[in-house]
Amino acid sequence: MSQFLTIVLAAGEGTRMKSSRPKVLHAVGGLPIVGHVLKAAKGAGADRVAIVTGPGHDAVRKAMAALVPDVEFYEQTERRGTAHAASMAEPAFRDADGYVAIVYGDHPLLRAENFDAIGARLQAGADAAILGFEPADPTGYGRFITDGDKLLAIREHKDASEEERRIGLCNACILTFRAEIFRELIGRVGSENAQGEFYATDLVELANAAGYTVGYAIAPEDDVMGVNDRVQLAHAEAIFQNRRREEMMRAGVTLIDPQSVYFSFDTELAPDVAVEPNVVFGPGVKVETGAAIHAFSHIEGAHIASGATVGPFARLRPGADLAAGAKVGNFVEIKKASIGEGAKVSHLTYIGDAEIGARANIGAGTITCNYDGYNKARTIVGEGAFIGSNSALVAPVEIGAGAYVASGSVITEPVADAALGIGRSRQINKPGYGKILNERFKAQKEKN
Repeated sequence: MSQFLTIVLAAGEGTRMKSSRPKVLHAVGGLPIVGHVLKAAKGAGADRVAIVTGPGHDAVRKAMAALVPDVEFYEQTERRGTAHAASMAEPAFRDADGYVAIVYGDHPLLRAENFDAIGARLQAGADAAILGFEPADPTGYGRFITDGDKLLAIREHKDASEEERRIGLCNACILTFRAEIFRELIGRVGSENAQGEFYATDLVELANAAGYTVGYAIAPEDDVMGVNDRVQLAHAEAIFQNRRREEMMRAGVTLIDPQSVYFSFDTELAPDVAVEPNVVFGPGVKVETGAAIHAFSHIEGAHIASGATVGPFARLRPGADLAAGAKVGNFVEIKKASIGEGAKVSHLTYIGDAEIGARANIGAGTITCNYDGYNKARTIVGEGAFIGSNSALVAPVEIGAGAYVASGSVITEPVADAALGIGRSRQINKPGYGKILNERFKAQKEKN
């Protein structure tokens, strides 16, 4: 469709979720449910998106404005049905050109292809087109009343006759009309039905009565799955993950145990990336070709360059940036830090708010002390520097290129290029004192 306005209905509270959070903000693949709907609409070329929210849904507005900056918001203060909700966006469709699509905001598996299927019917000459599907169990869904490739009406389950309830083709989640027809008909929708609500689905019968042609397209059941409770949310997540796993493998990514790897909606893995079992990718991850992600690692908001290795049991937090050939090993946490080309942070280490130079080596047990309880400060480690095990680098501090830090040091002052920094107390040995301590402690234990 060359031009179309998408009106997303997202005013429901989702009481069956049993949550203080609006239903459409629950996430699938790290993205709010309604975000998937917006993503599908924009992917199909929607040039305008309007969201109808409920009262007090400021969190929905904030989240979606961050995702689609030019989105328009409207509010349905009374819940009087889907047509009533769509009519709240009247300022948006008042001067709309092309097409107007109504889409339900609780369908996280919706794809751009589903909008495209509707668009094909409109391009073929239909004045309106509705997306349908054939569920395994049609109970509760509106039934399609058809005549060949024409859709005559949609009968809601509670208003359908027994004969109509035997129909297996049901309403899914997208209703699209030529903009001028939508403007003409939306005000004619009545509420003479079992629910006493204004149904958007009644637009189909109104369009036919006015002499317009209504077509339909059929989507796979998984694509148009709605989410109303936590069980359905988990089911949608499982379908989403299986789709992403297959996409990754077909694109050249090795997943040793696909079912144990979890992706976000925006995870980017290049061909020849290898992922071991039990890895979780949070939002904002990009991994370049040839990198290896070892088992039980958690990665979020990170960039991993070609040939870098992560894990096992590593955590990369937002802002982690690994250059080519860098190594982050087991029980290492990286946060808002760059790890230079060929640098090694092999084990038992925390690196936060830091810059680690190329080919530097960070010994086991090293930490950057980046937070004083109020502010964050940076640590800089130069190229080829060697940080001995069990060292604490108290930021702000800089370790020069080729410098050494002695094991067990607390470094609070800069260490110059090629210098050795030692920040520890001198060792004192007392001959025979071990025996004295043993006897003392043994006597104390017997006394107690």
